Amino acid sequence: MATETLTAPPGENAPTAPLSEQERTEALTLLGTVFLVAACGLIYELLIATISSYLLGSSVTQFSLCIGTFIGAMGVGSYLSQFVTRGLLRIFILVEIALGVVGGFSAWALFGVYALVGSWYYGALFGLLIVIGALVGIELPLLTRLLNQYGALRTTIAQALSFDSVGALLGAVAFPLLLLPTLGTTRTAFLVGLLNIGVAAYNVWVFRRSLRVPAAPLVLCGTLALALTGGIAASEKASSLFERRLYEDEIIFARQTRYQRIVLTRWKNDTRLFLDGNLQFSSVDEYRYHESLVHPALALARSREEVLVLGGGDGLGLREVLKHPDVKRVTLVDIDPAMTRLGRDYPALASLNRKAFEDARVRVVHDDAYKFLEHEGTLYGVIVADLPDPNNEALAKLYSREFYGLAKRRLARGGVFVTQATSPFFARDAFWCVARTLRAAGWQTAPYHAYIPSFGDWGFIVAAPDAPRSTPAPRLAAAKIAVPLRFLQPDSLPAMASFDKDIAEIPGEVSTLDHPVILRYYEKEAGRWE
Repeated sequence: MATETLTAPPGENAPTAPLSEQERTEALTLLGTVFLVAACGLIYELLIATISSYLLGSSVTQFSLCIGTFIGAMGVGSYLSQFVTRGLLRIFILVEIALGVVGGFSAWALFGVYALVGSWYYGALFGLLIVIGALVGIELPLLTRLLNQYGALRTTIAQALSFDSVGALLGAVAFPLLLLPTLGTTRTAFLVGLLNIGVAAYNVWVFRRSLRVPAAPLVLCGTLALALTGGIAASEKASSLFERRLYEDEIIFARQTRYQRIVLTRWKNDTRLFLDGNLQFSSVDEYRYHESLVHPALALARSREEVLVLGGGDGLGLREVLKHPDVKRVTLVDIDPAMTRLGRDYPALASLNRKAFEDARVRVVHDDAYKFLEHEGTLYGVIVADLPDPNNEALAKLYSREFYGLAKRRLARGGVFVTQATSPFFARDAFWCVARTLRAAGWQTAPYHAYIPSFGDWGFIVAAPDAPRSTPAPRLAAAKIAVPLRFLQPDSLPAMASFDKDIAEIPGEVSTLDHPVILRYYEKEAGRWE
């Protein structure tokens, strides 16, 4: 019988001499470096995708493009690493320094290009992704080869991959929960760049005996660290400068939260709120929007004692609800505590909403509207959905058949639901998709629209459960509003329910969690008007 001799790869089973104290320090330094550079690489990936989602919308599209390009570039970097045959440590240190510079200034670069030369944005985006991704891809193969000098190949690969995975996990957790809400995008980029420079400098120090001229890279790292630290210090001013190019008016408040970018602007007597770059209201005409949203539904409901407002953290819809003296309690659900704090404490907003949050009838809950409806047990006479447009996947679920089904379960007998539904003129497909989706979830609908100068022709849909024996179909003409208003009047309500030929209902699909077609409709129509 023939026998086969198996030969182990070099270093696989070969005995190794005990490591000296210096060698143990070097090996631990390299393992720690694998951990930190993995965290930095993933944070850059998430950071760039987040900025693109903020600037361009459609978070799934932006994250898919950014992550796919980044991973592809990492593959290219890993392939190129095989051609580095000498000076592995020196090349690795240069890669770290380059990552610190390019990654550290990446957020500034993207915001700057978008604000100054918007047509070049995708070129800058993919350029940064390819450069940063390739540099990140080079790191792990080089570090694995360096680590192989201190142990068997089998152990080296296992340790390198495990430290790389745990480091990536750290980056994935730290970015959304700590870095983004605390520091924002630009300061996060500079801080991570500073970490890359710090890793390079520490490796230079630990391996100084192996480097010909260790002083030169240390001086370079020190200089770049000062530049990145200066970027952190100047990031607020620079971000304000870029944002001033994006917004027409003076920015009086700006904050990045865990959920969104909140910006308030002012020009003369006009205060405007933007969430992730999208206009939410203008103080000049917001009363037209909020009166149209709130009062027809409250007038049609059998009872107004318990009212639920989903969204509307600015408090303006809340102000309209509280005008009705028979309202006993209003529950406002907004996912972002920073938004409700702004509505309660910021003088311009508190004055505009007439300090609605200080009313004893108001209960504020910070939760996702979908999750709240899943777990809430109270039945409400009126549910008001004052939500942003469905311009990303997270918001599209709040216009789904499943969401409207949950809302129906939370409605008391004789109750009414109302939602803003985008523009029947500028987003005709999206508007009528909301109506179709409500009907598919078992609602009788009454679409209507009003002219809001800041938005144009804007649409709303009031609905009642599809059970004619217990709840009549809502009719706007039947609404009797008994509180004084600035815009709505009884004889204008029937006209609001009339739609001209160019904005009349058209056929289309129903939006669901599994297939959020409303996002596709909205993006297609938004692109027509950009």
